[in-house]
Amino acid sequence: MFPGMGKINPKQLQGMMKQMGIDTKELDAKRVIFELEGKNLVIDNPSVTVMTMQGKKTFTFMGDPKEEQKGLPKDDIEMVASSANVSFEKAEKALKEANGDLAQAIAKLKK
Repeated sequence: MFPGMGKINPKQLQGMMKQMGIDTKELDAKRVIFELEGKNLVIDNPSVTVMTMQGKKTFTFMGDPKEEQKGLPKDDIEMVASSANVSFEKAEKALKEANGDLAQAIAKLKK
């Protein structure tokens, strides 16, 4: 039930909203990512509701957020550069091509 709405059940509330031109839908989202300065805020398996009112959409997200660093960790790049005896730039490029897989990037650079 919703505060201040008495004992209206969710189905009745949705019907009333539909009459006022408000449409709500649940999205089957796997992941929601907010790109912030220097990091991403990620919500895996979120509950996402889309409300359309007067042609505008409002998204509501619920879930447990976690922070992820953007880009490749500097330590990983340095490890690849050191292990393959290449420059930082070459190591970074190889690591990006290997989708962050250290062993694959090193093996590629040692060929």
